[in-house]
Amino acid sequence: MSEKTTGASYAAAGVDIEAGDRAVELMKEWVKKTQRAEVAGLGGLGGFAGLFDASALKRYERPLLASATDGVGTKVDLARKMGVYDTIGHDLVGMVVDDLVVCGAEPLFMTDYICVGKVHPERVAAIVKGIAEGCVLAGCALVGGETAEHPGLLGEDDFDVAGAGTGVVEADRLLGADRIRKGDAVIAMASSGLHSNGYSLVRHVVFDRAHMSLDQQVEEFGRTLGEELLEPTKIYSLDCLALTRTTEVHAFSHITGGGLANNLARVVPAALHAVVDRSTWTPGAVFELVGKAGQVERLELEKTLNMGVGMMAVVPEESVDAALTTLADRGVDAWVAGEITDRGDRSTGAELVGDYAG
Repeated sequence: MSEKTTGASYAAAGVDIEAGDRAVELMKEWVKKTQRAEVAGLGGLGGFAGLFDASALKRYERPLLASATDGVGTKVDLARKMGVYDTIGHDLVGMVVDDLVVCGAEPLFMTDYICVGKVHPERVAAIVKGIAEGCVLAGCALVGGETAEHPGLLGEDDFDVAGAGTGVVEADRLLGADRIRKGDAVIAMASSGLHSNGYSLVRHVVFDRAHMSLDQQVEEFGRTLGEELLEPTKIYSLDCLALTRTTEVHAFSHITGGGLANNLARVVPAALHAVVDRSTWTPGAVFELVGKAGQVERLELEKTLNMGVGMMAVVPEESVDAALTTLADRGVDAWVAGEITDRGDRSTGAELVGDYAG
């Protein structure tokens, strides 16, 4: 008498192809909202590759393609713990497209990669909804992506996200260090909060040292700790592009990992130096909470967090009024925070001076 055996299967190994297909169906309506003219009618979601009509680049004399890739870091753990999946995509888009726009590039399209321990179709669709909404805010198309199920490597509720974007800039309009001159003004644009950097420090402080909970009401925030920590990254790409159309801009700096001074220094030429005056703004309450609860020294905070500034623009002095007017008209809180001077014997390209206001 032979013994009946059951062969192995993908499903038995933990991968649910039907759930993946269901997730794709749920996300289609959101991806469609991101379409630009260059992708309309070209395949659509579900193909092996996303398509973009490059004939649109013919209007450029010498088009330079810019590319960037990034993730959201450990902020995804807070989204998982709170069961909120439709905002983390804003963070992903912001991290990618605002790196592109630093050189003056218009973001054209993005692709995403979502890795999960188990496909929960509604959760995956919610993540993609956030990415799609972010793409709309950035003016770029979401042309495709990948959802990967990794049973055994990730827990059933664990996930991570990453993305890549492509943009274009006319060669003679490329922004950067070579345009910056002594006497230029440094304009700061307010962040919406922590954005998506420094969360390993933040999580250590609020959970391990301060023993706070995500549902804890914080008077200074006017909402719960979790709601504050999940505040989406502000996306500046269209605001920055508007600046380049309305006035002269020499450079942008996206304030991400490494803090304000280190990121600003990346676009300052070797002979010059950026001096940023802390007294021109007051960091939001979340930065004060992290500093006090963790007894984190100011310099450590400043090299980890954005301290309330998400993007900086370097413009000639005569462009300041026009730049501030453009940003104000677009609802962006902005101010003159510093200036470009000679480097002298300084070892770094940028520094913060003075004390914060308030």
